[in-house]
Amino acid sequence: MTADVIETARRIADEALFPAAMAIDAADAVPVEVLDVLADAGLYGMSGPVSAGGMDLDAVVQASVIEILSGGSLATAFIWAQHHGLVRNLVDNAPPPLREEWLAPLCSGELRSGLALAGVLPGPPQLRARPVPGGWMIDGSSPWVSGWGRIDVVLVAARTTDGGIAWFIADAADRPGLAAERQRLVAVDSSVTVRLDFDGLEVPEERLIRIGPHDVAGYGITNLRNQGSLALGVAGRCASLLGSTTLDDEVVACRKALDGCGPEDMPVARAWASELSLRAATTLVVSAGSRSILLGEHPQRLAREALFLLVFGSRPGIKASLLERLITPPSI
Repeated sequence: MTADVIETARRIADEALFPAAMAIDAADAVPVEVLDVLADAGLYGMSGPVSAGGMDLDAVVQASVIEILSGGSLATAFIWAQHHGLVRNLVDNAPPPLREEWLAPLCSGELRSGLALAGVLPGPPQLRARPVPGGWMIDGSSPWVSGWGRIDVVLVAARTTDGGIAWFIADAADRPGLAAERQRLVAVDSSVTVRLDFDGLEVPEERLIRIGPHDVAGYGITNLRNQGSLALGVAGRCASLLGSTTLDDEVVACRKALDGCGPEDMPVARAWASELSLRAATTLVVSAGSRSILLGEHPQRLAREALFLLVFGSRPGIKASLLERLITPPSI
């Protein structure tokens, strides 16, 4: 199973995504048919249970698939990778009725999900939830929600009045209480990333997945690891376009570091992946020469994507470690 999934991901990345990556990058939105390729291959069920039509891949294999697809088209992988946040939450935390209702259509890709997780960010709550008769009311905003118009639902994490985190399934559609404003990005703009503004949005009780603690330090180790795979995917594609260099070995070493670290070490490993992506992309630009800055060429796209990945999914520890790597002068 593992070898087959990896081979399928490589085939899709090299034969379907990378040849179309420039057109996808320039599009107003990632074409639905591109995402359908991933659904047809079963990859929307990567983290779901076999009983619901999923693949039940382990975390290391999931990270590898994300990396491979990111090297094909980051905008496509960026939307698709966020789908699995809801799937994992349903598998790990949801009551049986929610799992039975939602997991099968999510694993097949019939339904597709995004993330609105502003409630888990440190500091004052950006997204708040309070109980009302029959359910919950959500207020605030979530600034980076991707795949709008390409997703059916969002996993919403909002801060409760007692400081916990409530996790919900909400429909991904503008309506009274929910409005989307597009964020224009220097890279992966076709991911259609929006700011979602919640103004008294009511979510029924049966859409509540769970209520848990607000654990900033320990939250999202899987998410943070997989975000590193996005950077490694860009770095790996740059390395393959350059030909055999020491970058190949560094991608392997960084992957091992990401796979082997816990919450305490993750900021350093994530910073390494982002810096490596930037260095690989700028090396490709220099190697390809002046044609690299033409809009129809891959080097400028990959360089913009590496720039984007310097700040995507960042945390204070990642930012500090990355600044240290970027500021420290090389040995002379």
